[in-house]
Amino acid sequence: MFGMSVQIEDQTKRVKDAADQATFRNLGHGAARISKDVKESLVTAEGPSPAGSPPHTHKGAYLRRAVRYANDKEAQSAVTGPLASIVGEAGAAHEFGEEFHGQDYPERPFMAPALDKNVDRLAPDWQGTIGE
Repeated sequence: MFGMSVQIEDQTKRVKDAADQATFRNLGHGAARISKDVKESLVTAEGPSPAGSPPHTHKGAYLRRAVRYANDKEAQSAVTGPLASIVGEAGAAHEFGEEFHGQDYPERPFMAPALDKNVDRLAPDWQGTIGE
């Protein structure tokens, strides 16, 4: 006669918690990296920057100070960009080329190039982040 005993231990909650924590951490790192690259691309100089290049900031560097990031553990999401409470719609006017205060702004993207610079690094950041 043969006997066999099997014991199964449910580890799904532990794995899900580790995955959620890694997602929160990596989204935050990605958003911070993009935010840092945006700030580095903004040059303090007089006059407008050439169309197609990141906008110049001026004394006080409001645009640079307005760029922030945040991540939300509950929603498993992260966001980065200029705070409207500091620069209003100026960030969108520069990024997409829009009218602002009665003046047409050519496209001077600063968020999209920072995302493009980091997109190849975002997925590999997750590799190997869940483990013992």
